[in-house]
Amino acid sequence: MDFQLSDDQRALRSGMRDLLGAVFDRDRMRAAVERGGGLDRSLWRELGAAGLFALRLPEEAGGVGLGLPEAVLLFEEAGRALLPGPLVATHLAAGVVKGAAEGEAVVTVAEGGGRPVADLEGADAVLVAGEGLRGLVAGGVLAGEGLRDFVAGARAVRSVDPLTPLHRVEGFRRAEGPAGGAEAHQAEGLARTSEAYPGALRREGALLTAAEQLGSAARTTDMAVQHAGTRQQFGSLIGSFQAVKHLCADMLARTEPARAALYAAALTGDPVEIAAAKLLADEAAVRNARDCLQIHGGMGFTWEADVHLHLKRAWLRAARWLTAAEAEELLAAGLTPVRPLYGGSAAHG
Repeated sequence: MDFQLSDDQRALRSGMRDLLGAVFDRDRMRAAVERGGGLDRSLWRELGAAGLFALRLPEEAGGVGLGLPEAVLLFEEAGRALLPGPLVATHLAAGVVKGAAEGEAVVTVAEGGGRPVADLEGADAVLVAGEGLRGLVAGGVLAGEGLRDFVAGARAVRSVDPLTPLHRVEGFRRAEGPAGGAEAHQAEGLARTSEAYPGALRREGALLTAAEQLGSAARTTDMAVQHAGTRQQFGSLIGSFQAVKHLCADMLARTEPARAALYAAALTGDPVEIAAAKLLADEAAVRNARDCLQIHGGMGFTWEADVHLHLKRAWLRAARWLTAAEAEELLAAGLTPVRPLYGGSAAHG
């Protein structure tokens, strides 16, 4: 199997990086941090016009007609740029929730299991991707009156990431009677889109979130190497010190295996490979940000530096769609029992 990117894929990735450099550069990112996050509708529409959300829709439906491997490349760039907002949920809802493909609608996700909902305020719809939410069934879409009831039962909670506001939903009660026509139609369409919702949707969500983590891991590696090549201590570049060299090498050694696992999982769509990719990408994003902060020294701990933003976003993403514990359970369940060499029976864990 060839994991080398094609010329078209390289051009797609390069185009996305150029776009984000124009519409969400560092000045715009820091401005968003200072105002405490929140959805930027104009940015969302620009992303929609660029095809980020409609990337995997068929051309006859107004999409680009590409697949998961291409989506992974774009979300990797989004993670690299620290692009905020429910990008993954809106992408997964394209073609199902009206306006999502074009960036006119913002769609977030409720995962259940006691996890807070990100970017709820200002969202136009909520995907229900997990159990444990009273009155809701995994596989539905909340919009209109149902969404207003959902938001009314939510309370803001403190978020470690200044660009990602969080809400915890308590006491939600869905209105009596059958779901309205629009919501029912959306839920049915979503199930068709993801084949075996919520399982397939959760896997795709985990894969695209892993891509964002990979982008962040690669970015913090670049930041660390750049700083080590310019910062001087004791009359020498800190990049000449063995301890700093080892930290940078370790960052690369985490990033590239995560990249290989992610690209392979995007091609196969195998649940176990997706779990491995998410586990490796989460570790790379978190540990690389920590090492990058260490290389930056005291200035890395300051509010003005960007390193802490990558670390905080990595922590948050690691708890989304597929946690480390859940990924490890999937990997363990996928192990084939080993046949003993000399008789007896293999132990099954």
